[in-house]
Amino acid sequence: MLARPGFPSFDYVRADTPAQVVRLLEEHGEAARLLMGGTDLLVRMRDGVIRPRLVVDVKHLPGMDDVVCAAQGDLTAGAAVTMNQLAAHPDVRARYPGLAEAARSVASYQLRNRATLGGNLCNGSPAADTGPAVLVLEGRMILYGNHAPSPVREVPAGEFFLGPGRTALQAGELMVGVRFPPPPAGSVGRYLKLGRNRAGDLAVVGVAVLGFPDDTAPSGYRFRIGLASVSPTVIRAWEAEEVLAEGPPGEATFVRAAEQAMEAARPIDDVRASAAYRAAMVRNLTLRGLRQVWERLCEI
Repeated sequence: MLARPGFPSFDYVRADTPAQVVRLLEEHGEAARLLMGGTDLLVRMRDGVIRPRLVVDVKHLPGMDDVVCAAQGDLTAGAAVTMNQLAAHPDVRARYPGLAEAARSVASYQLRNRATLGGNLCNGSPAADTGPAVLVLEGRMILYGNHAPSPVREVPAGEFFLGPGRTALQAGELMVGVRFPPPPAGSVGRYLKLGRNRAGDLAVVGVAVLGFPDDTAPSGYRFRIGLASVSPTVIRAWEAEEVLAEGPPGEATFVRAAEQAMEAARPIDDVRASAAYRAAMVRNLTLRGLRQVWERLCEI
């Protein structure tokens, strides 16, 4: 007897244009699934969780695997850019180091050769490693669909994640990329992840920290904090960010902010960790991240 249901039969289409993808999604509805890296889709198909009749390969669409820096300083990463591509790209490493760290923390090296930025985000997983980094960098999801006056719309990362497995993607839409604004001047970013082992595991807790000088803040600095795997979606720790904007940078303020981040978390008990452990680790990783970012800020 087979240990798993086995791979279902399906039709495969390698799409040439986004418009073709939208047409196929509208024609086939829930019976169609999009393929980029396939690290989640193919596993779910193998295990019988989903049984699509049509698989539409979108990773070869123009621009889907490109990382492009615009003249105005924006960086756009195609949805089919792999985690290893993202982690190794010189512009990402230099300007968005927290994003590079988040990409590098996903699964194993072999899987990162297939796993894509779009797949990691569009699954709507609360444990998505790139989610907190995209949140603190205030990325915008570029979505293509059959809507007027333009087929393309952009959704801020903070409005994209709606719940476990749920995003702002509408029926008949696909993600074609993520646009990142220029990082704040003098910013420093980190992503810290706790898993059950050193490689290949989902995040028990993930924390992204971005810090930068800002004369409009009473403290002279602003920090952004994103959390993964401790809420129904990836989230920003807004109250902790307020503490950091108001109080003088240093250990006492960092401790208070880390406690606020822990308060923002709404973790659950599951097979990977208890809610209490997750909450405590939010505090610990946030404090560690703030210390590391501050140390680097003091060197600039």
